[in-house]
Amino acid sequence: MYLSRFLSLHTLWVTVSSVMRHYPSVWGHYDVCKTQIYTEEGKIWDYMACQPEARDMIKYVKVTLEPPDITCGDPPETFCAMGNPYMCNNECDASTNELAHPPELMFDLEGRHPSTFWQSTTWKDYPKPLQVNITLSWNKTIELTDNIVITFESGRPDQMILEKSLDYGRTWQPYQYYATDCLDAFHMDPKSVKDLSQHTVLEIICTEEYSTGYMTNSKIIHFEIKDRFAFFAGPRLHNMASLYGQLDTTKKLRDFFTITDLRIRLLRPATGEIYVDEQHLARYFYAISDIRVYGRRCNLHSHECLIILTCLKQMSCSCKSNICCPCVTLTCMCYHSSSMHNCECFGHSNRCSYIELLNTVICVSCKHNTRGQHCELCRLGYFRNASAELDDENVCIDCNCNSFGSVHDGCNDTGFCECKEGTSGPKCDKCLLGYIWHSLGCQPNVCDKELLQCQNGGTCLKNMRCQCPPAYTGILCEKLKCERDPGGCSQNSGNVAVSHGPLLPLTALLGVTGLFIF
Repeated sequence: MYLSRFLSLHTLWVTVSSVMRHYPSVWGHYDVCKTQIYTEEGKIWDYMACQPEARDMIKYVKVTLEPPDITCGDPPETFCAMGNPYMCNNECDASTNELAHPPELMFDLEGRHPSTFWQSTTWKDYPKPLQVNITLSWNKTIELTDNIVITFESGRPDQMILEKSLDYGRTWQPYQYYATDCLDAFHMDPKSVKDLSQHTVLEIICTEEYSTGYMTNSKIIHFEIKDRFAFFAGPRLHNMASLYGQLDTTKKLRDFFTITDLRIRLLRPATGEIYVDEQHLARYFYAISDIRVYGRRCNLHSHECLIILTCLKQMSCSCKSNICCPCVTLTCMCYHSSSMHNCECFGHSNRCSYIELLNTVICVSCKHNTRGQHCELCRLGYFRNASAELDDENVCIDCNCNSFGSVHDGCNDTGFCECKEGTSGPKCDKCLLGYIWHSLGCQPNVCDKELLQCQNGGTCLKNMRCQCPPAYTGILCEKLKCERDPGGCSQNSGNVAVSHGPLLPLTALLGVTGLFIF
């Protein structure tokens, strides 16, 4: 028995030591996992950042609706068919199984089968807004790995916001805006993910791509995770090491793909036209048959389970298994007791690795936002706390650079961030004179009472936007609303434009390009 155990440990040590001589035990802040892959040369080991298996997170979700009585069927009511909005003989009745549409049908196994879906009440209280909040909660941190997909059995909403929370629903941030008219709904120019880049991947955009009306092949709304991954890992996501490296070193990028909760804010149902048909309000409602959310629990940063084995010749070896990973990573670092180096990490790590080529020891997986050979430096996005000792857990302080006002996450050694144009303050969260803070940072004043006057009788509100008369729209009220109508402008659709001064080109009036208005 002892000989068998001796040979097993010996074989384990020889195998691990030969492997780990060529591969690191950690990949940035991620542990290294290995899997066998097939190549032209046969089976080989492929080493990647250790990660739990991606799963369908809807299996673990808790859903809440606001208002709680927004689901149709209590009392029973009729609604119009999607194919023929004037055929209003469909019924929703919560007391009858085959006629009920409760929230759990957004997540049932039948998925996109049109006979199973959640449905709201109809827009019977028009002109009061028909608004619904659908909150998905996991009570756990999740790293998203695939697109969020929402399938509607009604028309896709005219206005919707997808929001996320990182603190279990205490605070919320927008993920993406959806509208048939982004400028009119959210004072934003329409964009798609294809318009972004590595440097703007965190930009919150409004898209018109997923907000058409009653087309049967236009039921799905996406939040494109993989398209954002592609900026770092390539269009086919082959270079995942690059993506892991970016997630490891850029806290705000990592946080962008991390959630504890999602909220779908349905603000206006699909009308399929400019005006609401008040004679047939049963045409307007929300219905969702499927929601898909794929991700990994533990956010690629899992806790460790260490098992201490006694090796030959008084060598110590730690065989580590990452409890959130489906694989086991062997990261044995064994030394003769007589030649064991002093592992000095200032209390920010209890693991070291010997680099034979350099004949030195480095600290592994530094904690408390530190980095460096001895965990003596601060990670990107943090700066040294001058009042703390090097072994203090609070030695590195978050720069807290405002994500919209600062050029990047980092700051100097006194905590000051590098600010974008028009922005000031230690954290780049204040605006210089002539700029107004919008949700995407400091932007030049849109209007004032002198140089940039609103057109056609519009009034300037807090230098942020023009409040237009009913017949006009646009940033400076320079557009007739009826111009969007295929029928054109009639005499009853609005008076002829009354301009306070010549209508200059919009860019000449604003003096800027690419302006966002909120």
